[in-house]
Amino acid sequence: MVDVFAGRLLVGRDGRSVDAEEALQNKVVGLYFSAGWCAPCRDFTPVLCDFYTELLEESQPPAPFEVVFVSSDHSAEEMAGYMRAMHGDWLALPFHDPYRHDLKKKYNITAIPKLVIVKQTGEVITDKGRKQIRDKGLSCFRNWLEGADIFQNFSS
Repeated sequence: MVDVFAGRLLVGRDGRSVDAEEALQNKVVGLYFSAGWCAPCRDFTPVLCDFYTELLEESQPPAPFEVVFVSSDHSAEEMAGYMRAMHGDWLALPFHDPYRHDLKKKYNITAIPKLVIVKQTGEVITDKGRKQIRDKGLSCFRNWLEGADIFQNFSS
């Protein structure tokens, strides 16, 4: 994710800041465009939480996967509340970072929720992450991994 998040900080659910390049290095990344006010988002977020938990906390070694939440909430407070209430232990672009608008344009986000799975370069593996998780569960990750050109011993 060197190209996409170079020099940027991301925040965790607990508010801590992390260096994006370090946190996303050698990982398949799901850009999660979502908002707390959006009913379909609130419907899908728990599904994404389960998927994320199974890949990172219940797999040995943990899967090379990270989610970056790109908020469409109306305020930083709404975003923080949504993250605390419903999100997994993934990362987010800070609410006040104007880059979130650039990402929405870059990945042609016209409706939410949208989960765009990208390579390290920012190139899209699939823009149908939400549908694939719902339809295939964990098995879709292996396809993403193959498409990401990340070579790691991972079995789901």
